[in-house]
Amino acid sequence: MGNNLLKGKRGIIFGALNPDSIAWKVAERAHEEGAKITLTNTPVAIRMGETNGLAEKLNTIVIGADATNTDDLTNLFKESMEYLGGKIDFVLHSIGMSPNVRKERHYSDLDYNYLDKTLDVSAISFHKVMQTARKLDAINEWGSVVALSYVAAQRTFYGYNDMADAKALLESFARSFGYIYGRERRVRVNTISQSPTITTAGNGVKGFDRLLDFAERMSPLGNASAAECANYCITLFSDLTKMVTMQNLFHDGGFSNMGMSLRALEQYEKGLHQDCACGSANDDYPSADEHRYD
Repeated sequence: MGNNLLKGKRGIIFGALNPDSIAWKVAERAHEEGAKITLTNTPVAIRMGETNGLAEKLNTIVIGADATNTDDLTNLFKESMEYLGGKIDFVLHSIGMSPNVRKERHYSDLDYNYLDKTLDVSAISFHKVMQTARKLDAINEWGSVVALSYVAAQRTFYGYNDMADAKALLESFARSFGYIYGRERRVRVNTISQSPTITTAGNGVKGFDRLLDFAERMSPLGNASAAECANYCITLFSDLTKMVTMQNLFHDGGFSNMGMSLRALEQYEKGLHQDCACGSANDDYPSADEHRYD
């Protein structure tokens, strides 16, 4: 049950693909808190996913838009403002994709065309969203723009590949554009560095199940769930955080400030003196050749 934290506010939610998506849960919570929203995704994702079902549940519309295409974004903001009856108060950017990860290209052997695509979809689209909104004067004063990030923007995680570079760029855009948007329009821009979360995108990362377990053991509070991340997003859309901007906000159960926890250390010790599974038939484990990166 909501508390009307977003009563009277209008928002656009990018990336609600299916019920596992963080964006899906954010859309549900925003609706519960009294907001009117539109949903958006690429036309292909809309056909393949379940976004239309969510729109029906929340009594709203889905507007197809490629977030890397500024013409699509212009149409998205104009249609959203027309449907919602005014300027936008909050935007969630929950978009990420790496062809290099999907094709299992090693970070030392990236396909640069794939890298361009990773950066454009996962990070530059965030800049395009804000630039388009600013040119249209589409976001109300004291509005809030939030993008989802991950701690790999600051630290190296095996298998996260060029998505780490994309997240670092995403966070930089939040600071640089946040300054401009804040001075000119009092619009807040922040990123949330979320725990590893079971989503369609997260499952594409090599060894994700082990990363999830490691983070759970390392974090004093355990991993933050998608539903808990949605709650955090709601606070950033609300008037309770009007003076928070240009921040990368960790929502990870304390993981980002840990060095080694007892639970993680005990699990590690169980594996000492055990034969490594490298070179096994299980594709989730590193090849023997990859040990040089350990």
